[in-house]
Amino acid sequence: MPDARRFAHAAGALRYHDFMGKHSDRRRPGPWRISGNLVDPLRRSIRPATLTIRDERIASIADDPAPHPTWLLPGFVDAHVHVESSLLPPAEFARLAVAHGTVATVSDPHEIANVLGIPGVEFMLADARRSPFTFCFGAPSCVPATAFDHAGATIDSAGVAALLDRPDIGYLSEMMNYPGVIAGDPECLAKIAAAAARGKPVDGHAPRLRGSAAAAYAAAGITTDHECVSLDEALEKIGLGMQILIREGSAARNFDALASLIDTHPTRCMLCSDDKHPDQLLLGHVDQLVRRARARGSDLFDVLQAACVNPVRHYRLPVGLLQPGDRADFVEVDDLEQLRIRRVFVRGMLAASDGRAAWPRLESAAPNRFDARPKQPDDFAIPTVAAGPTAAIRVIEALDGQLVTGSLQLDVPVEEGRLLADPAHDVLKIAVVDRYDDRPPAVAFIRNVGLRRGAIASSVSHDSHNVVAVGTGDAEIARAVNLVVASRGGLAVTGPEGDAVLPLPIAGLMSDRPGPEVAAAYSDLDRRAKALGSRLAAPSMTLSFMALLVIPALKISPAGLFDVDAFRPVGLEA
Repeated sequence: MPDARRFAHAAGALRYHDFMGKHSDRRRPGPWRISGNLVDPLRRSIRPATLTIRDERIASIADDPAPHPTWLLPGFVDAHVHVESSLLPPAEFARLAVAHGTVATVSDPHEIANVLGIPGVEFMLADARRSPFTFCFGAPSCVPATAFDHAGATIDSAGVAALLDRPDIGYLSEMMNYPGVIAGDPECLAKIAAAAARGKPVDGHAPRLRGSAAAAYAAAGITTDHECVSLDEALEKIGLGMQILIREGSAARNFDALASLIDTHPTRCMLCSDDKHPDQLLLGHVDQLVRRARARGSDLFDVLQAACVNPVRHYRLPVGLLQPGDRADFVEVDDLEQLRIRRVFVRGMLAASDGRAAWPRLESAAPNRFDARPKQPDDFAIPTVAAGPTAAIRVIEALDGQLVTGSLQLDVPVEEGRLLADPAHDVLKIAVVDRYDDRPPAVAFIRNVGLRRGAIASSVSHDSHNVVAVGTGDAEIARAVNLVVASRGGLAVTGPEGDAVLPLPIAGLMSDRPGPEVAAAYSDLDRRAKALGSRLAAPSMTLSFMALLVIPALKISPAGLFDVDAFRPVGLEA
């Protein structure tokens, strides 16, 4: 933790101009002009125009009747994302995102906060300052996510208030402890009150919350929700005054269910990814959702309302919307249907061209906390007193493309007094190894991961980021876990064709390597997991949510199975 604090102080003096290198004479660029068909999201009009840019801002906009081959649009905003889930630190994340026309994100740093506490948040702020990209970071509201989990740090209401006092903290991050809010938990309410007193919005997190419970949650001061999986749920929460964030990321994909909100409630929705792994970030970001919305027939200005205007206004971002006096943040595209991004401008300077960021990669520090030790296969054995050849147990049901899980009761084989995995029927073992305290792992069972051989493991395990693993047997799980332990954090796959690991030395969450290299390594792990039989679209991403105790229905913590609906630990055997 001290190295994170030292880095924060050292990097704090760095400004985005510092990467201009040989172009440092453009720190305060003189007036320059760009012409195109200006798509004005506020006047909902398109007109040929010439923009004059001076000192990072649009000094003037003049009508220009000459024909122009390109269109100028406001830059896109991801309204809710955990940068850490890209496996990249902020400065490198920005290089990949800006190439797709994203000029800002609303970013919740609670992943690294659960590992390193406030120094982890300071690391993210400092690393982000090295980029021209706009990061709006929030004060994490749930560190740890629940009292039933075991994280590396705690941020209480006093710590949250101290973060909210900072001008570089823009909001209170998603209040995941919705049962605590509804029950009037003093700490939860104190955090919300601290944001309200400073005039900063409060993000929500309320999966499947409906009726009077949802009304009580919204009335507490919650302003958004990104967990809606059905249109009815979203409309109910809009009726309660919430903004709905339409999410489409690597694990949770709700765009198709909610996209009609862009047509019916364009001022009450935004677009977000929540979690975006590097291989997919390399291919696209918010621009993909903008294209999909246009392809389904949504009005261009309604789409821009959701993708640009609403997040800028709701979070009071210093991001321009192509108005005189605004900061010059915009994209240039070839057409308004395919929306191929030609160039991206941030703070009045070229930030990306033809899919490549205009500034170089910078090395990041690597603060970490990782105290887990290697495990033996016997550490993952599950003894039982069941007398027959099988035993009835609770089983987590993974759902592809969803963060929610099911809760099943199934029979698994019993052999020599131990419960075994049953790969032939897709019932595998799942284990959580505490990375902060070297105690015995928690072990249970999971269905729908699909592995027929081998194991996968990850120290990206929301929200406490202990090591989570799924495998067909104890030896396989131990091997995968030990690859992660040896790297002090990472993603690993073991199988007959060999072992592979992607080290994540930054808090066990992020790589210190270039984004495309990380994306390639992640893609290789994904390919290996699928070759072992997994049918999940994103096996590692889905695995990372199996220990998230604030998403229904059945999850696992370092202490064992947890029934999220009842909000209490439960035993393995039914």
